Amino acid sequence: MTQTAKRNRVIFLDLIRAFAVLNMVQGHTIDVLLSKDYRSLDYLLYGIWNFNRGMTAPLFMFTAGTTFTYLFRIQSSGFTDNPRFAKGFKRAMLLLFTGYLIKLPTGNPLYILDVPEKKWELFFAADVLQIISFGLLFLLLYLYLAERFKIKDIYLLGTGVLITTFLAPVVLNISWTDYLPLSAANYLYMDHGSLFTIFPWLAYILAGGILGSYLAKAGRIQQERNLGVTVSVSGMVMLLAALLSELAEVYITGNSTFWMHSPALVFLRLGLVLIVTALFIFISIGVRNIPKVIVLLGRNTLIIYVVHLVILYGSPWSAGINRFVGYTFTPLETVTAALVMFGLMIAMVIIFNKLNFKNRQLVTS
Repeated sequence: MTQTAKRNRVIFLDLIRAFAVLNMVQGHTIDVLLSKDYRSLDYLLYGIWNFNRGMTAPLFMFTAGTTFTYLFRIQSSGFTDNPRFAKGFKRAMLLLFTGYLIKLPTGNPLYILDVPEKKWELFFAADVLQIISFGLLFLLLYLYLAERFKIKDIYLLGTGVLITTFLAPVVLNISWTDYLPLSAANYLYMDHGSLFTIFPWLAYILAGGILGSYLAKAGRIQQERNLGVTVSVSGMVMLLAALLSELAEVYITGNSTFWMHSPALVFLRLGLVLIVTALFIFISIGVRNIPKVIVLLGRNTLIIYVVHLVILYGSPWSAGINRFVGYTFTPLETVTAALVMFGLMIAMVIIFNKLNFKNRQLVTS
């Protein structure tokens, strides 16, 4: 079964969305199952996988920003009349709700008052779904301001990328619980279990928005090759910015915070994300048909995210496989398990499609 697109860039978006979600699935699966005996950077393959693991969230967020902005900007109507405004807001709320739902400290409301403080702390910790939710809301705000004040998207979104990147070292070192309730403070610093925060992770979503806006306004598919070159060069510029930022920090302070909250790390990841994106753009040149399952994977990212996490980590109502076989698999067993998880996710989206599963908030288009 194939999916035909009128323009190459639609195929490129489908390809990278499918890759991003499958990369996330394998990352979580291997992380849950691989024995600690093999978790050493002395092993080349583990080192490569571990580095790629750090790229999973940036790529996932970048593609979310690209897709959302592209779908928003291809509409010819004004901001308030744009059907993607309501859809985007509803999806942001769904992501926020889902992000907290799968982390409920108990599945039984009768025991809610008996939940220990530590579990509540983990419940209020910000994770990737919450940050993407706020990312979509920020994109809506930026797109509104761009239209209201006749400013090009790239200027507003680019400013947002720089602000969230360079303010991150400052924001993350403030004890926000001194000024805000824990539920809000967790979006700004990581001291209470948040895996992701608005600073600097919003930068990847906004950067994706820049590409999405360009794609929506670009011409015909003949420009795809030029687009690939432009994105590649942009990625290399980001890598150079990472190097210069790191050298400047070491020269000025005598220390390096590269693997902590340094803007250089954001530039490095963003540069690599852009290069990966360019690779998919080049791959899509001349392609007219792709297997429909690839399209389905890209359009069912939320369902895939939730289901595979429930299988691996459990939910308030079920135990995950980490409780039974976590950190016990050999590399071969782990890779096999990741392939099985791929198969399960692919089968799931095919079945949903066969059953004509059309909840538009769960399935993006």
